[in-house]
Amino acid sequence: MVLFRIPLSFNKNISFYKLMGCGRNGTFDTHPDWNQWAMLTVFNKATTNTEETALLKEVKLPLFIRHYLKLFRCNSTEYILLPIEGHGTWDKKNCFGTLPATSNYDGNIAILTRATIRTNKLIRFWSHVHNIAEEMKQAEGFICSVGIGELPFIKNGTFSIWENKTAVKNFAYTMKNHKEVVVKTRKENWYKEEMFVRFRPLFIKSSQVPKKA
Repeated sequence: MVLFRIPLSFNKNISFYKLMGCGRNGTFDTHPDWNQWAMLTVFNKATTNTEETALLKEVKLPLFIRHYLKLFRCNSTEYILLPIEGHGTWDKKNCFGTLPATSNYDGNIAILTRATIRTNKLIRFWSHVHNIAEEMKQAEGFICSVGIGELPFIKNGTFSIWENKTAVKNFAYTMKNHKEVVVKTRKENWYKEEMFVRFRPLFIKSSQVPKKA
């Protein structure tokens, strides 16, 4: 992952990127999954072209990274997403541009939440993680999720896929544990910085390498 910084930094079509580790249980986790990693890239050119061939040409990863994944037989899942609504910053950057707070879209939806946790609030934050993770897995309309982080324990996030926005809202504001944490984060000022963005999935590509006999 360290090597990936070089081609990403020199790619003029990529305006923002993050290379991150992953948690074991699909959300924030104190135990890393050493076999899974996450890479976020934001491309300069926004597109509305959903045709597979044209879209992949516009947002293709640097050649070095694609060859690396193939050479080392890495299983990968690539999500091509269009940001549609959200708020907040990442490293003080409005990396997805100016987005509306809400939209009329309610199809399959991807959610990115990330935060930089204040050091004096770390114990409070991590004491609530397990219950919320279990609650999310049982939520109606939940499809999948992965915990991501660029700095263990302090800078963490969750990327999740849901059937629709209604399912996301029901989880966020009606399920007991998550609803309580939403209130506490504001009241007790847990986060130094936070971001919440919703995306419309345009294309999902999985590459699974067959196991050697």
